[in-house]
Amino acid sequence: MENPPKKLLEQVSDQIRLKHYSYRTEETYIQWIRRYILFHNKRHPKDMGVPEIEAFLTHLAVEGNVSASTQNQALSALLFLYTHVLKQELDSRIDAIRAKRPTYLPTVLTPEEVRAILTHMSGIHRLLIQILYGSGLRQTECLQLRVKDLDFQQSQIMVRSGKGGKDRITPMPKKVIEPLQEHLQTVQRIHQQDLERNAGRVPLPFALAKKYPNADRDWGWQFAFPSSTLKKDASAPFAYRHPLHESSLQKSLKQAVRTAKVTKSVSCHTFRHSFATHLLQNGYDIRTIQELLGHKDVKTTMIYTHVLNRGGRGVISPLDA
Repeated sequence: MENPPKKLLEQVSDQIRLKHYSYRTEETYIQWIRRYILFHNKRHPKDMGVPEIEAFLTHLAVEGNVSASTQNQALSALLFLYTHVLKQELDSRIDAIRAKRPTYLPTVLTPEEVRAILTHMSGIHRLLIQILYGSGLRQTECLQLRVKDLDFQQSQIMVRSGKGGKDRITPMPKKVIEPLQEHLQTVQRIHQQDLERNAGRVPLPFALAKKYPNADRDWGWQFAFPSSTLKKDASAPFAYRHPLHESSLQKSLKQAVRTAKVTKSVSCHTFRHSFATHLLQNGYDIRTIQELLGHKDVKTTMIYTHVLNRGGRGVISPLDA
């Protein structure tokens, strides 16, 4: 008996995994494609085209009041659907009302504010924030680090398949080496207990699971910051310890910011902004910082020069002249 044809969203998942996109990208694309279908009263996308895409994107901008980046994300999902899944060429240029891209300057903490926040954090959450600030990692990159990505001898961290699928190396702060090693000792004990219970496996990137059948149990491939429970999801046919969920880190950070009486709007990403800005202040060149952050275009990194030059740093007030 032949297997029934896969549903559209299952086909989308297959194509995304074939191209080795991240699981988060898969979730995001499927969400936008589902919203697109529902917006057009469950019509099949193969029966629609540029006018329907324009109507949906315009709705997001005008009625949904979404940001430009969110609208671009929805467009990317739909282009992926038509190009890679439906194999359907769009017959004209997409010309929807575009969301306005705001002039954005990132929030940056002073070194004193960073220390004040860290003073009110402890345990694994403090360690994670120290790495975000000390190494300039994105939140997801930090939480998904594997044990083998941590090079204590050379005091560096290898970021695998970061944004845009790029690898890069960034410094490991000396202040985190000892607490990080102690943390990994605890994680390794838990991993050993999992192995004794016939667990202890993790999903491997690309086709490595087929090439190295037992590598998913190796210590080096384990997540450095695993959750406390075993759980299944669509990325693997077995239960495993997912990376620590971002919500627990965000909740701990929010409490520390409040206790430290820092009035700025602080998120995990604020520490990456602060990493870049403080390196500029310390005399490092923009190209070095671009490489450490993993930016494709130096124009993205240049925003931190604007942060340096704003307010009192770049202009002397006429009252003080």
